[in-house]
Amino acid sequence: MDTSTGWNLLSSQPRCVFSLQFCIKILRMNEILVLYYSRYGNVAHMARQLARGIEQVPAMQARLRTVAALSTTWEATDPPVPSSGPPYASLEDLQQCAGLALGSPTRFGNMAAPLKYFLDTTSALWLSGALVGKPATVFTSTSSLHGGQETTLTSMMLPLLHHGMVIVGIPYTETALLNTSSGGTPYGSSHLAGVNSDRELTADEIQLCQAQGKRLATIAKALLQINSPQPGAKL
Repeated sequence: MDTSTGWNLLSSQPRCVFSLQFCIKILRMNEILVLYYSRYGNVAHMARQLARGIEQVPAMQARLRTVAALSTTWEATDPPVPSSGPPYASLEDLQQCAGLALGSPTRFGNMAAPLKYFLDTTSALWLSGALVGKPATVFTSTSSLHGGQETTLTSMMLPLLHHGMVIVGIPYTETALLNTSSGGTPYGSSHLAGVNSDRELTADEIQLCQAQGKRLATIAKALLQINSPQPGAKL
């Protein structure tokens, strides 16, 4: 037995035999963080579709997290746990994830302020290089077809590139990119929500979200296997 890792090296199948904390750490290595801000629920619906795509990859799991809305009053604070939906994201979520899917509605062709505010708190992870080499992808929703989908997606990529993450898009082998009359770009999945933000995801948009999540998880899994410090470890 390798006492430094807790793996039984005499067995052809690696087996965790040490602490529960060590086992939990190994399991968390297989999680993809789906982090988003959603004002009217459209980005949240997309996030769940990406999560479904992620979990189509054996041994990979999605961890859904959101961020709190910003207040114009300095004294106002949100409760530490939202009243509904996923928990608020922490820096530990980013540090522990094997990959990241980042989603936001558009705000004048840019990501929404609550998500930008959270990313602005990640300096410690940048200094330590905690996200270097991890795959990441982005997704968005807009009210109009030419309302800034592609610029919003590229704006979300910029801080991820500063963190040294590997950007994952959607290739045109996904035929929904050619057929869609609503959302969908090679830079990441998108949704045309309509003026009242009440349009449902189309079949093409759902297909692209799931394909994007599956591709991200597939790449994350391959990178974990390449970089795994445990000889013979399997995911």
